[in-house]
Amino acid sequence: MRRAARMILTVSLLSGVLLFSTLTMAMADDECEGLLPMALQSALAAATAAEASGLNNNMWATIVNRDGVVCAVAFSGANRGAQWPGSRVISAQKANTANAFSLDSSSFTGGSGQPAGLALSTANLYSAVNPGGSLYGLQHSNPVNPAVAYAGNPENYGQANDPMVGRRIGGVNVFGGGLGLYAKGHILVGGLGVSGDTSCADHNIAWRTRHLLGLDHMAASGSLPAVPGPASLFAGDAPHPDNIIFDIVPNPNGGTGNSASGFGHPKCLNTGNPAALPAVQP
Repeated sequence: MRRAARMILTVSLLSGVLLFSTLTMAMADDECEGLLPMALQSALAAATAAEASGLNNNMWATIVNRDGVVCAVAFSGANRGAQWPGSRVISAQKANTANAFSLDSSSFTGGSGQPAGLALSTANLYSAVNPGGSLYGLQHSNPVNPAVAYAGNPENYGQANDPMVGRRIGGVNVFGGGLGLYAKGHILVGGLGVSGDTSCADHNIAWRTRHLLGLDHMAASGSLPAVPGPASLFAGDAPHPDNIIFDIVPNPNGGTGNSASGFGHPKCLNTGNPAALPAVQP
C-alpha cells in the first residue's frame, strides 16, 4: 500500500510539473510572439562567430518582452558549460535593463515624452550610475528575482524550457551587452541581453545578434524619424544610435574618469571597433 501510495504521489507530482511546464511555455508563447528561442540561438551563434574582439568566448543570451517576461534563453557553445555559467543570469539582467530604460514613440503624450522614442543600451548607463553621475544608485534598483534566476533543473538552462522562460527576471546591469528590441514601425517589443566575454565584446555581439534577428528598426523610414540614442545624439554616430561610446578620460581627482557625453563606457581588452557594427535598419 505504501509503495502504491508513493507511486501515485510520484505520478501526481510529475503530472503537476508537466502541467506547469506546459502552462509556462504556453504563456511565454502568448506573450513573446516573434521572440523565439530557436531564432535567438541561431543568431547568437552567428554573431559570436563573426565578432573577434574581447576574449573570443562563447556567450549566453536572453530576450525579454516589453513586460520583462523572459521569452528565450540560449547559448552559443556546445553545451551549457562551454560559456561562463554566471553569464546566464547576467544576460537576463541586461535584457531586462535595456527594455526597462528604452522607449518608443508611444511614450509621447500631451507634450511629454519622447516623440521618436529613446534607446538606451546598458553600455550607455555606465558613467551615469557611477559616483557623481546623474543616475548614481540605479544599479541597486529592481533586483534580480533569485526564485526565477535559479529555479529548476540546470540541465534545462539555455533550452526552450529554461526555467526563466515565461517569468519576470528583473535586474539592472550597467555595462555593455543589453539592447532594446525595435520591430518594424519602430515599435519597442522588449530587450536583448548578451554576456560571456568582456563587456565591450558583449555589446558588439548583442548588436550583431539584434541585427540578425531583424529587431533593430530604428533608422528613419518615410514619415518615421530615427529612434535616437546617446550615440546619435551626443557622439555623432547616427547609424548606431544606442552604440557604446568611448569618451571617458582620466579624472585628475581620481575616481572612474569623466565622460564628455555623460554616457561613456570604458574600453576593454581587445576592444574592437564599434563603428564597424552594422547600421540599424529603417
